[in-house]
Amino acid sequence: MSILGTIVIGFVIGLLARAIKPGDDKLGWIMTTLLGIAGSFIATYVGIAMDWYRAGDTAGWIASVIGAIVLLVLWGMLRRKA
Repeated sequence: MSILGTIVIGFVIGLLARAIKPGDDKLGWIMTTLLGIAGSFIATYVGIAMDWYRAGDTAGWIASVIGAIVLLVLWGMLRRKA
């Protein structure tokens, strides 16, 4: 059940990130979900590195959305160069 929960929460985080960041990001349902999950992982690892979280803690909703927005910005920069 935790995998299903991760997928649903990742999708919601991906949708929030895409709604907050302006621009036309043509991502499907699966990529939006992966974006949210990856944003959460990035926020967790940065939080651990900055000593905001302890090992085993997970990032909160706001940090996860910020991580997903960072990924969207990087994705946009890479897409323009290619």
